[in-house]
Amino acid sequence: MRPLRTKGPRRTYNASVNASPASPASSSRGSALRYVLLIAGAKLVLHLAFASRYGYFGDELYYLACAEHLDWGYVDQPPLIALVAWLVRHTLGDSLLALRAVPALAGAGLVVLTGLVAREMGARAAGMALAALATACVPVLVVMHYLFTMNALEQLFWTGCALIVLRIINTGNERLWLWFGVIAGLGLQAKYSMAIFGAGACVGVLLGPLRSTLARRWIWLGGGIAALIFLPNVVWNVAHGWPFFELMANIREGGRDVQLSPLGYLAAQVFLIGPVNLPIWLAGLVFFFSASGRRYRPLGWTFVFVLVFFIATKGKDYYAAPVFPIALAAGGILLERLSERGRWRVLRPVVAVLLVLVTGLLLPIGLPILSPDALTDYIEALPFELPAAEHSHRAAKIPHHFAWQFGWEEMVRAVADVYRKLPPEDREKAAIFGSNFANAGAVDLFGPRYGLPKAIGGHQSYWLWGPRDATGAIVIVLGDTPENLARSCDSVEVGAVLAHPYARPVENRPVLVCRNEKPDVAAAWPRLKVWR
Repeated sequence: MRPLRTKGPRRTYNASVNASPASPASSSRGSALRYVLLIAGAKLVLHLAFASRYGYFGDELYYLACAEHLDWGYVDQPPLIALVAWLVRHTLGDSLLALRAVPALAGAGLVVLTGLVAREMGARAAGMALAALATACVPVLVVMHYLFTMNALEQLFWTGCALIVLRIINTGNERLWLWFGVIAGLGLQAKYSMAIFGAGACVGVLLGPLRSTLARRWIWLGGGIAALIFLPNVVWNVAHGWPFFELMANIREGGRDVQLSPLGYLAAQVFLIGPVNLPIWLAGLVFFFSASGRRYRPLGWTFVFVLVFFIATKGKDYYAAPVFPIALAAGGILLERLSERGRWRVLRPVVAVLLVLVTGLLLPIGLPILSPDALTDYIEALPFELPAAEHSHRAAKIPHHFAWQFGWEEMVRAVADVYRKLPPEDREKAAIFGSNFANAGAVDLFGPRYGLPKAIGGHQSYWLWGPRDATGAIVIVLGDTPENLARSCDSVEVGAVLAHPYARPVENRPVLVCRNEKPDVAAAWPRLKVWR
């Protein structure tokens, strides 16, 4: 009788055997997971508590507008954020709390994922808890988990892919590359920066023990799955002439973004990731490139690649933020090991207390804890100047992520007053034109309650949606100046003056009424495109 064949052991890439489920280390990690969940829960409650204090952020208004035009792509983003906005709007409504529950949950999820990443690399209770707390206390992530934007989703996909890579290293189960492909493909549909993380992961594979996986089919099948999921957006971009690349070229030529030197970019990370977190993520780099962390070095190379890429390409200062939880997880492991004995054990509570204290001091910059007046006084009392990602952000009294929440309803009410004062025959043919997607989005969100028509605009995807039924005979214009409109309108008058003390200056421009004796919207529309 022929003996039964058994499968050989899975490849572990020279990895040591993990602790069994019954081992003390495994029990410690199970207890630590409860602490990780507690930290994640506290972060979730904090964000939900302040979700509705100010108003809608400009990007949020745009995403809600995109949700009314579901498609496989938009000028400035892939489609996932619009789909999520559509789902939220049709299940929970479009209140601030409903909308911002998404990034709040994403932030809690990121804390849990970071704890799991640390556990996968060998962390016990202290290392997992420290990694989770460090991630929860990253200042720039506090902002990202407050607002409904692509950034909150982006981090989940990056860290989820990192966890899959670690599982492949530890178990040798190369079929997990299929799940990497699924997560990466969805990540590409959330934000194109997923490609940067993917390139970094490829570098990590090429420079480490995972290189042998290239000789087998699973990694290639995973890549194929990611490409297949992303394919509809590629087709959309081809059909529309690659608008995203045109947008990026316009931004570079226009000098919209603040560009930093390499040292300046690194200095910005100290503030954005947090000064207390600096030694933690640096310890993570040491771990990745030390003998004890050698098997996990692919993620170390991924981190280095992403950071160097954004420095070299002069990306916005926060673009590299999603890769830092990986380094914080590794740093938690090294600090845990350094503080295992003797007086070094005091390092754990000291770091934890410092993280909480410094985060508490900086929290009013990230969440709307203070009133706008108190926030202004708080910022003036700071011994440093807050960084700005775009030059125009410096014009507001308060940080951009707060300033772009003010003035929307007041603006729409003013537009409604101007609209109602028009003679009935003019009102029937009047259109409302937003000079940027935010003021157009505000009209689309708040306008129905005042009997206003949907807005039109030339900014980003609003241009693709066209002029609707507008004739161009009478146009109520937002965010422009009389001097600029005089070059294209037969007559311009100021319909209302806006003066919100905390809104961005551009949103305080007057509501203008433009009249044309011989309107031709179809002929004018190509000139109205503003992709920047």
